[in-house]
Amino acid sequence: MAKTPATPPLLRVSDLHRSFGDLHVLQGLDLELRSGEALALVGPNGAGKSTALRCIAGADQATSGTVELDGEPLDERSAATRRDLAVVMDDLDFFPDLSVVEHLNLLARAHRVAGADAVVDAVLADVGLEHQAAQLPGTLSSGQRRRLALASAFVRPRRLLILDEPEQRLDAAGLAWLAERLNAEKADGLGVLLVSHDADLVEAVADWILDLGEL
Repeated sequence: MAKTPATPPLLRVSDLHRSFGDLHVLQGLDLELRSGEALALVGPNGAGKSTALRCIAGADQATSGTVELDGEPLDERSAATRRDLAVVMDDLDFFPDLSVVEHLNLLARAHRVAGADAVVDAVLADVGLEHQAAQLPGTLSSGQRRRLALASAFVRPRRLLILDEPEQRLDAAGLAWLAERLNAEKADGLGVLLVSHDADLVEAVADWILDLGEL
């Protein structure tokens, strides 16, 4: 009897390199991530954690190596990748002239989310921004802007979350909420790839840890 081909992981990164001139930031990064799991990239500053995320998400061009989503090359221009991949980097921009709720509504409708208004209301409540819904992003505190960045990922379809230090500027209550939310994402069958310096968050969420400082 012929064997059934093994299902590919949700995300596979093979022999990823990124160089800037003579500076080799990534040298042969390999990782796999399956649905319902979280993998944390850790390591000292300069180990290439954020560069790895940017290359994996397509925000930066790797020097060599491959990134696959569901066994196919990850292409940030493709409809499948735009549907399945939600990314929160530290340099996320907001629409300066749109309120918090308008920003999230626009994103939800752009991704054709069914019942967009209800989804946005639920996410606003979950991230704790109901009372800031009418404010412009520029009027929010740094912690509130971080919550808005995360909300921007939660109002859209997704199968893989890529998060660069999502704990930044969150207080203790915010960190507890974030750990609970990411574990709920895993329970819903999503994959989570994150960079974090917070050992408690990594311990609470990550199924696997890859220390780039040891590569």
